[in-house]
Amino acid sequence: MKAIQARPGNPEGIDIGEFGQTLCLYSETMPWGQFNAVKGLKGSDIGYLDDILRFYRERERKPQLEIVPSGVDQTLLKALTDRGFYSSAVHTSMYIDLAVLEQLEDKRFSAKRDEMEPDMILESTEKGFESNVIISALEEDQLPLYATIHCRGTGLPDDGIPSVLANNSVLYNRPGWSFYLASVDGQPAAVGVMYRHGAVASLTFAATLPEFRKLGLQGLLLEQRLRAAREQGCKLVVGQCAFLSQSHRNMERAGMKIGYIRSTWTQR
Repeated sequence: MKAIQARPGNPEGIDIGEFGQTLCLYSETMPWGQFNAVKGLKGSDIGYLDDILRFYRERERKPQLEIVPSGVDQTLLKALTDRGFYSSAVHTSMYIDLAVLEQLEDKRFSAKRDEMEPDMILESTEKGFESNVIISALEEDQLPLYATIHCRGTGLPDDGIPSVLANNSVLYNRPGWSFYLASVDGQPAAVGVMYRHGAVASLTFAATLPEFRKLGLQGLLLEQRLRAAREQGCKLVVGQCAFLSQSHRNMERAGMKIGYIRSTWTQR
């Protein structure tokens, strides 16, 4: 969000508020929850709750609260309920210690790993899938394609494509960011993104066009990013997904484990 905010003129209208240990994100032009999220709210910050809600009310936006159960208590949860919030979704934070990754190779998705260099052709033998899949590093001139897959793969309207393109163009050339594209028989189909900081890599985003789902593409993109993280000297990889979703299953199949569960709270 800070990178988006730093664009000349701050065209997305990014504002970031801090209340105690709680971080409040806001975007004037992007109404979606991830850009208007409250992060790090704990029971110790209950005294800031009304200030946090005022931050969004003054901007005419309903926030998405990301709650980690270990950091809250009944008093805070009741206060949220009293103010019209309800638990609307559950997400899982996953992790893998890359020191054990080699031990899990025989349990991974089918691919000719022994012949493979980074960003080379992978041949999937997933049931019902006989097409050739190419996992490649996304080129800068393919960012418009990335933005299209990003929006259509997550259900965002096409009018969000220009914002996604502009924001990720900022990230593309920043240190630590890696973008990957999966193509099926030459047709762009899915994307995956990773951010590395020191010895930790984060699986920041992934999406598949609806017509290419259930082909194992996200499993292959996940493998590529885990491999790249290991080659770049990372020791730990983390990621988030909806609880018990296909992404959750993909991550567990790749050897990732549950770190913690968080709930999303939405205002009525």
